[in-house]
Amino acid sequence: MNDNIDNVINEEWSEDAKQKNVYGVLYIVSTPIGNLEDITLRALNTLKAVDLIAAEDTRHTIKLLNYFEIRTPLISYHEHNKHHKGKELINELKNGKSIALVSDAGTPAISDPGEDIVKLAVESNIAVTAVPGASAVLTALVLSGLNTYRFVFDGFLPVQSKERKKRIQEIKDEIRTIVIYEAPHKLKKTLHDLYEAMGDRSVSLARELTKRFEEVRRTTLAEAISYYNENQPKGEFVLVIEGKSVEELLEEKQLEWEGYSVVEHLNIYIQQGISKKDAMKRVAEDRGMNKRQVYSMVLEEEG
Repeated sequence: MNDNIDNVINEEWSEDAKQKNVYGVLYIVSTPIGNLEDITLRALNTLKAVDLIAAEDTRHTIKLLNYFEIRTPLISYHEHNKHHKGKELINELKNGKSIALVSDAGTPAISDPGEDIVKLAVESNIAVTAVPGASAVLTALVLSGLNTYRFVFDGFLPVQSKERKKRIQEIKDEIRTIVIYEAPHKLKKTLHDLYEAMGDRSVSLARELTKRFEEVRRTTLAEAISYYNENQPKGEFVLVIEGKSVEELLEEKQLEWEGYSVVEHLNIYIQQGISKKDAMKRVAEDRGMNKRQVYSMVLEEEG
């Protein structure tokens, strides 16, 4: 392992690495998502100090390394070679080599094959640490103007139309803000599918983040569909979608039970093996009532 690595690894991880025999350390290194100045000093020092850099696209990463005059050897690690390259990288780590994992942009192991090498390293008892930095997810979220207190990231939606619609059905009732990635050639279709499942919601569409022509379009799904029918989408997008309101969700859930009496509603839960006390609590939640009201209505119906 390169002696200079001690300058970029904290004391805790140095001790941890020593405890794991002579294994090297896998560094998850965040790189710029647009502007080259997004990179951190720690990331630069790490990339200089490690023995190898595993890159999603070596042609892309070499430009970054050349800009900062970093001469560390590169090895490719991507979706199509991750199985045999993963084993190769693990062997290098077991032989004491330190490796930095980078993606084309942002934080590795988020919607990319970096996830697999991290799992392999953990399973092999190899020390793994992160060198945090730029993230398209968080950058788009904080620029969206939507609720950032609670959010869910769902990566790229499936390519196949049927599977994509199924995934959207799974997230359409999500009350947290939803963040997804989308490629320009699929954007219009995805916007239509989202609108069809969710209705008109507020949405922020971010592209070219941290670059000179950064664009954040804060609009609605309906207006976004109209805009991109007239303007060809360009660049990779991060969509930040408003979650369903609690009031709307509760109203929909209440409508589901309109065809049932309170006793019938209660018995559905009891037949599932739920205690009467817990069943009453669920009925109250489903109907937007308190338990005392449910109890009174049950007594009246059973009268």
